[in-house]
Amino acid sequence: MHDILLVDDHKIMRDGIRAILKVSGEFNVVAEADSGLDAVTMTRSFKPQLVLMDIHLPGLNGIEATVEILRYNPETRVVILSMYEDENSVVQAIRSGARAFVLKKASDLDLLDALRTVARGGSYLSPQVSDKFLNRVQRGDLNERKSTSALDSLTPREKQVMRMVAEGKTSKEIAILLDLGLQTVRGYRKTLMKKLEVSNVAGVTQIALAHGLARTTSSGSGR
Repeated sequence: MHDILLVDDHKIMRDGIRAILKVSGEFNVVAEADSGLDAVTMTRSFKPQLVLMDIHLPGLNGIEATVEILRYNPETRVVILSMYEDENSVVQAIRSGARAFVLKKASDLDLLDALRTVARGGSYLSPQVSDKFLNRVQRGDLNERKSTSALDSLTPREKQVMRMVAEGKTSKEIAILLDLGLQTVRGYRKTLMKKLEVSNVAGVTQIALAHGLARTTSSGSGR
């Protein structure tokens, strides 16, 4: 029996997954969370072997939460769930340390297969995702970003701040969400703007949206 933490901001989704896991008889849901920050906290408290987590979450998203989870619990294995199969989301998830990327439209059997594979120490990509990547590699047009790009020069924390800035959150709100000092957040903002070579929130937002790091725009004050 493998202990697992379920993370999704929709209760109906958690209920459905819990029912699937219960029928399998192989996984024990030790806790549930509806935000990335709660996922980090609960992983530190319950130390589950597996974390099954939605990619889009309030506060810290699933990718950012994965980075934080593995910072404190490197032995935990994270499985990312997503409605979307875009290349950027998959690459970010794997780079963050996630061991699997499963589409929400996958079957019950595919989800259980992914969890079993990761529990055994392996990795898993939904067939639709792996087929798409294979086709792009075979065509020779897989767009790998250069390590010298401005975006890749950002630390995971700077990317967290970048996304929140792009989504309109103020420095005070970001400080609360990330449990950081206000001046620390302002320092991160200043550093990431310098690295991105932009001078305002609009520039940060444009880059974040172009790379799929933010879902919405807002007229945040930037204070």
